[in-house]
Amino acid sequence: MRIAFLTAPEGVEEVELTEPWKAALAAGWNPQLVSTEAGQVQAFDHLDKAGKFAVDHVLAGDTSDAFDALVLPGGVANPDALRMDERAVGFVKSFFDAGKPVAAICHAPWTLVEAEVVRGRTLTSWPSLATDIRNAGGTWVDEEVHVCRAAPGTLVTSRKPDDLDAFCATFVKEFAA
Repeated sequence: MRIAFLTAPEGVEEVELTEPWKAALAAGWNPQLVSTEAGQVQAFDHLDKAGKFAVDHVLAGDTSDAFDALVLPGGVANPDALRMDERAVGFVKSFFDAGKPVAAICHAPWTLVEAEVVRGRTLTSWPSLATDIRNAGGTWVDEEVHVCRAAPGTLVTSRKPDDLDAFCATFVKEFAA
């Protein structure tokens, strides 16, 4: 299974990228780092710069065709930048249009809001996104991990880095189904 991990060039929360990446590898899948620019993405540990990671695929009007599922790591700056990029928003929306599974953690649902795919869905996130999700027609819940199977496709969401164990176990189970 080929999994797209979509991040902006700067601002992804490192642990929200690396732990799901490890879970995908452990499941025997092929994770691919997708970004809006070539080179490397700069990860953060909260507000401090952390590691850099090589980009495998640069967006250029892509759709979900080359991938089986999508993971959206958080970090405040990461989804804020992605939601301002039409290529990223279109890429995310294409997974929902195709009914492919998506997983998003922490602030990542901001990109889902921008892609207009939360209406009628129930999800969780970092608490400061609750109003944005409700205003976009979704239902926000305060849960460690939440699975929404509203058509078309499955959406796995989680609140924060402390929830990563549950997030990783759940998205692996859901993506495998």
